[in-house]
Amino acid sequence: MNTLVFIFVFLLGMIIGSFLNVVIYRFNTGKSISKGRSVCMTCNKQLRWYELIPVFSFLIQSGRCRRCASNISHQYPLVEFITGLMFTLIVFHFYPVLFISQNSFILLVIFWSFIFSLLLVISVYDIRHKIIPDKLVYVFIVVSFIFLFINQTGVGPLIIQTSLSHIVAGPLFALPFALLWLLSKGRLMGLGDSKLILGIAWALSPLESFAALTLSFWIGSIVSLALIFFSRKKVGMKTEIPFAPFLVLSTFIVFFYSLDIFSLISLFHL
Repeated sequence: MNTLVFIFVFLLGMIIGSFLNVVIYRFNTGKSISKGRSVCMTCNKQLRWYELIPVFSFLIQSGRCRRCASNISHQYPLVEFITGLMFTLIVFHFYPVLFISQNSFILLVIFWSFIFSLLLVISVYDIRHKIIPDKLVYVFIVVSFIFLFINQTGVGPLIIQTSLSHIVAGPLFALPFALLWLLSKGRLMGLGDSKLILGIAWALSPLESFAALTLSFWIGSIVSLALIFFSRKKVGMKTEIPFAPFLVLSTFIVFFYSLDIFSLISLFHL
């Protein structure tokens, strides 16, 4: 039965991932996110239902439009698969809570699924356009702040009184990066990254946030060096590399493995 539940969650996640692709492509374009049929980006022909099956349609069509044979972006199946996997891991992470409180389990799964869906959209949008949309990151900040007062253990009351240190941690983590943006006039880091860090610091605990920031710089450094040495395109020190994907990936790793800065550092001790 557990296997069937996880399969259902994975398929549901892929369907939602298909919608996230719509958000990514249509956001800030003037097109409605909730209205209008999906079309081929090349020939502008409306896609039929069997061309919109997450991941499978892409594989069956060999990554090409059935009408004009133009290549379909790999973003579509990747976002759909990642969302399905992400939802499955979130349900798996909170599965023990189900046996303590069913309501808490549902609330936690919905919250974190929404949070990471939003972060996935922000990441891919940042990769495509080199900018983090204010509207999306403000929603993330507000939801993260509200959830400071929600009990995430499943034991005890649903509404809790959060610590002042957790509330203050958000601005404290974000401030250095805002100053870096200000002093560098946006050359070293965008202001959107600072806003994103504010939300992450409220979504996670202070020690987990510290771990996520540290891990994001490690991953970012490795990827940047790999691009410099192995990319076919000319990549140098002045090349603009989106930071949001590293922040989001690190946040998910820290969330899933319940890492704080001390446990992260201990992984490298022999």
